[in-house]
Amino acid sequence: MNIMIADGSAVVRTILEQGLDSYPDVNIISFVSNGKKLIESIDDEVPDVIVSGLDMSDPVEKNDLRLIVDEKKIPVILLADSSLSYACPGLETIEKPKISDYTKEFFDSLVEKLRFFSSSGLTQTTSKKSSFKVLCIGASTGGPSAVSKILPLLGKNFSLPVLYAQHIDVGADKNMAEWFASVCHNIRVKLAENGEEALGGTVYMAPADKHLVIDYISPKGNPVLKLSDEEPERFLRPAVNKLFRSAARIYEKKCLAVLLTGMGFDGAEGCREICDRGGWTIVEDKSTCAVFGMPAAAIEAGGAQEILPRGEIAKRILELVGE
Repeated sequence: MNIMIADGSAVVRTILEQGLDSYPDVNIISFVSNGKKLIESIDDEVPDVIVSGLDMSDPVEKNDLRLIVDEKKIPVILLADSSLSYACPGLETIEKPKISDYTKEFFDSLVEKLRFFSSSGLTQTTSKKSSFKVLCIGASTGGPSAVSKILPLLGKNFSLPVLYAQHIDVGADKNMAEWFASVCHNIRVKLAENGEEALGGTVYMAPADKHLVIDYISPKGNPVLKLSDEEPERFLRPAVNKLFRSAARIYEKKCLAVLLTGMGFDGAEGCREICDRGGWTIVEDKSTCAVFGMPAAAIEAGGAQEILPRGEIAKRILELVGE
């Protein structure tokens, strides 16, 4: 398999070269020091997999890497600091070792991942398109503003039902739903009702002081909604976790969820369960959050498969849904 190595440190590039040289099926075709040079190298010869230790806190490097994965369809194994996460389809993050920790065990594990991606490419990514049946959104502090920026970008014919749990005070939900309807002309926004069948192209918002969950799937394949008076979860009703867990249980790999800005931990466990059952999660990047609490908790819990700034979320949803 042909691989490229990208790292800003000449020392690390040399260590990776020496460590991978003992594996006969690994052929290193290029060494580069930044994302721009990596893209230039790909124009000359396309690798099966890229090993990158580039700094993903640099927006230029981050955008270059996303271009490689999303547009050029080349899988990347990213060596990154354990406190950071930049997961997306076709990219797997593993902790970047200290110089003294590039051991045989590390290289055995790395080569195993290289072999897997070399054989499978991005087939897992593309197979996710058009498989989703429901979109769930969870938010708290700053959520209405975030959602009002995302929904209009989904277009006029969004195919999935959208279930939305927002932490909100009693008495404010009706006005909020009406406000959404006034600013999101492309998609219908309403308060969810108990027992109704959720249809594509409509946003169903949890009423204040009610948990919103999916009860079962209708004969047409749509979620049937249930409003619950069960006890608040961590003092919250509606709770994002309640919605996300029910969607994970009912739809499994056909569940797509987005966790936006908010204080606290709600939604983290639900995101993790969606991931565990084969669904897909996007959480809002710290750079655009009013409060980076709930997204950070989801990342920490291993429930964030993609981390995107607010302005990129709608586009990514449409890519995943195939619209």
